[in-house]
Amino acid sequence: MNNRSYISISFDDEVPLLEAVKKLRDNKEKIADVLSPFPVHGLDEALSIKRSRIPIVGFIFGALGAILAFGFQAWVFTVSYPLIIGGKPFFSVPTFVPITFEVTVLFAGLSMVAALLIRSHLKPEIKFTPVDERITDDRFVILVDTPDEEINLKRITSILTGINTVEIR
Repeated sequence: MNNRSYISISFDDEVPLLEAVKKLRDNKEKIADVLSPFPVHGLDEALSIKRSRIPIVGFIFGALGAILAFGFQAWVFTVSYPLIIGGKPFFSVPTFVPITFEVTVLFAGLSMVAALLIRSHLKPEIKFTPVDERITDDRFVILVDTPDEEINLKRITSILTGINTVEIR
């Protein structure tokens, strides 16, 4: 994180976490991040996170892999090195299907992993310092971006009345 100030709100369960996110979003609070030990269903809709475009990258590179594999096999078996095997014609599409499928899956899978790493800015030299050590075990934390901590701490505490929070700091 930067040198900005955040208010950290901790929860024991994902149900109050989702309620708190919805209340904070309704009151126009700026949520910097939500940290949880496991994926929470419905959190992306509550935070209005757009759907990822990584599957589009997978489709484009998968189609590219299929075209390259089929084209390479067609070129090799008809132009470069034509062989008659078992009386089959040079351009036999059914024999090209297994290799085309495998290269399609390979290109799609590797491109989606590369797109994920590039999009997430993941590099080996990244050092992660957790806001709270318990988020990796059993706590759910909402980080709210605040220009003035004292005023916003009171405001957020009043917004979250009735929701089972463990700690607000």
